[in-house]
Amino acid sequence: MRNPGRYRYVGPAELQDERPSMEAVNVGSRAVLDRWLAGRTRAELDEPFTFVVALDGSLRVAPRRSEHVALATGRDVLAAGEITFVGAAGARHVLEVTNQSTGYCPDPDCWTAVGTALDRLGLKHPGDFTTKLVFRRCPSCGERNIVRDSDFTCALCDGALPTYWNFAP
Repeated sequence: MRNPGRYRYVGPAELQDERPSMEAVNVGSRAVLDRWLAGRTRAELDEPFTFVVALDGSLRVAPRRSEHVALATGRDVLAAGEITFVGAAGARHVLEVTNQSTGYCPDPDCWTAVGTALDRLGLKHPGDFTTKLVFRRCPSCGERNIVRDSDFTCALCDGALPTYWNFAP
């Protein structure tokens, strides 16, 4: 089992050494977030952003096509997913947030870290993930899976998936 509240990178090895783009931001305050979002294109603002919650509890955000592992500089995280902001500077809030990260495959229980980071910034949010993904590694073939409709069957080999999170080292 994993260290509670902590997720290590479990995605493709070739992405592990990627570094965050200059487009990423460590959101230390609402003002930092507002300035960063003001510099985004309309196309970027119309889709979710990639986010991680670092081990120190800070929220880091980058454009959607950024890799979570790059945003986390290869380190473990408390949470990872995608987030959508709406509203104008000073009145901005979170419309949607998910744990969608096939690089970290976080369980929905990482919401606590996300909620705490958003509360610290004073951002209104939905109170939980608007979409929750359940990830499992197949013990038979090693494939990463998203469990759909409570069907714990590997999409690649039809092997049985465990009901518990199983991406431990």
